[in-house]
Amino acid sequence: MRVTKRTNIAMRLLMYCAANTDRLVTKAEIAGACNISENHLAQVVNQLGQMGFVQTQRGRHGGLRLARPANEMRVGEVFRALEGPVPLAECFADTDCTCPLTDSCRLRFALTDAAEAFFAHLDEVTLDALICDNNPLLSILQPHRCATPA
Repeated sequence: MRVTKRTNIAMRLLMYCAANTDRLVTKAEIAGACNISENHLAQVVNQLGQMGFVQTQRGRHGGLRLARPANEMRVGEVFRALEGPVPLAECFADTDCTCPLTDSCRLRFALTDAAEAFFAHLDEVTLDALICDNNPLLSILQPHRCATPA
């Protein structure tokens, strides 16, 4: 299964927010730390806000934060919300399929089961588990905390 660019960006954004729960974070700092285009990031922020994964605050001191604790946010939930029921093969789509095997093909069921197993495995992983005690990741996602005091 291939993860879309949107889901990849969403997970980086959510991990950044989870690593910085003590404050609002900005799109600019996420884009810089995670090497994401601010235009793409803005679209994902909007979508995650509408889906209830992040809260946004406009204005001069605005930014975003997680809408609920990272230990309550499941990676599978995020993937399902963003990826949706994506057909794994062209014959799974609602479009006209020219494959003569479609009506009797068992591959469709095997792939559907595999996709559900993929999501079920991700349901076991919380956003918190991705960042907790992951010092190499936290040093990237919390650059302001890595500076030594003068």
